[in-house]
Amino acid sequence: MNEQQRTGAILAIGDELILGQKTDTNSAWIADRMTQRSVRIVEHATVDDDEALIARTMRRLAEAADVLVCTGGLGPTADDLARRALALAMGDELVEDKGSVAQIRSWFAGRGREMPEANRVQALRPSRGRSLPNPNGTAPGLAGRIEIDGRGCEVFCLPGPPREMRPMFEADVETALTVEGGRVVRTRMLHTFGLGESEIARRLGELMDRDRDPLVGTTATQGVVTCRVRSQGRSSEAEALRALDDTERLVRERLGGVVFARDGEAEAPLESAVLGLLRSRGERVVVAESCTGGMLGERLTRLPGSSDVFAGGWLTYSNEMKQAQLGVPERVLSEFGAVSEPVALAMARGALAGARGAGGADHALAITGVAGPGGGSEDKPVGSVWIARASGDGTNDARLFRFGGGRGAIRQWSAVTALGMLRLHLDAAPTPLLGQVEPPQDD
Repeated sequence: MNEQQRTGAILAIGDELILGQKTDTNSAWIADRMTQRSVRIVEHATVDDDEALIARTMRRLAEAADVLVCTGGLGPTADDLARRALALAMGDELVEDKGSVAQIRSWFAGRGREMPEANRVQALRPSRGRSLPNPNGTAPGLAGRIEIDGRGCEVFCLPGPPREMRPMFEADVETALTVEGGRVVRTRMLHTFGLGESEIARRLGELMDRDRDPLVGTTATQGVVTCRVRSQGRSSEAEALRALDDTERLVRERLGGVVFARDGEAEAPLESAVLGLLRSRGERVVVAESCTGGMLGERLTRLPGSSDVFAGGWLTYSNEMKQAQLGVPERVLSEFGAVSEPVALAMARGALAGARGAGGADHALAITGVAGPGGGSEDKPVGSVWIARASGDGTNDARLFRFGGGRGAIRQWSAVTALGMLRLHLDAAPTPLLGQVEPPQDD
């Protein structure tokens, strides 16, 4: 196994996952951690609470992988079948692990309770396997080995709750994966905003060929397209990192200013980048929102520590509130309508002026649009959104967008695009953004 790259598989167990009642976040997290340990993931599988099916799936995955990590099915109830399925897949029998019994008793005693007899089943393990301690719950993990046609697959069964699973993975599975030899797998993420996934693919061209190493792939989440660069054919850490550096340079050359961050916050990379740029400049931002109803402010505050750069904002849904709170002239509203460039700019400038009495701000973002499903017209159809930026240096920027999808999608696109506009200004990277259209010209 040391001469070749190790392979891994992940099995999620539970009726609630199959039925869509619960989202499986464990598999993605485990796959990322295993990849960091140079394990190439060959399959993710999800099965319901069926002992025979779980055992068959374990054996099928064990034929293709060197390491199998399973989550779920280790509770004390009748539908928690992972331990019995593992014993069946191993051709083994279950025995009670005395150390696990003591650990479970101690867990309940620490909470002033006696261990219910039903929890004793959680101390069972295959006789040729071993139990893995769980300091954060009552379900010990399991480790065993499935032998098929002369080759073996190491199997780890971990509890489903992430607060229990993750520490056990780090303590037991990662330690087992850290071995010498084999090929080094390293990944890097380059986050972009402003271009669609198809346009990014066109610009990257042969960098996305499936037989290339490093391989470049893309994933899109709420407007942010992430280029994932993976090196998996190098025999040393230094070689892998050099290969990643070379490919990153090529990606940046072809995509230009739309690349705004490398690695960093996986769940909110654009928000993290904007807050970081504001913080590095010692600047603050305020917002004025109409159709988004607070979504932009929510995005700016979803990361901790945003209070030093985000001052606050206004929700001015009605024309009367736009006039009273932001000073948008009634004449401008009557002549151009609420969804217009003059109104968007007036909202941004009004927010910037309004922040002066509360410590001031350096930038203001304003959004006004038609989110639907009604309210559209021939010249302002549903999805028409004006986004404006006004800054203390006297510069302004107002852009018209046409976003597709339903009401929720239009509002989400509007909020994230406003962040993208501010990022472009802070990074001095002018470029059109996805969904941007030229405003109609007056006759």
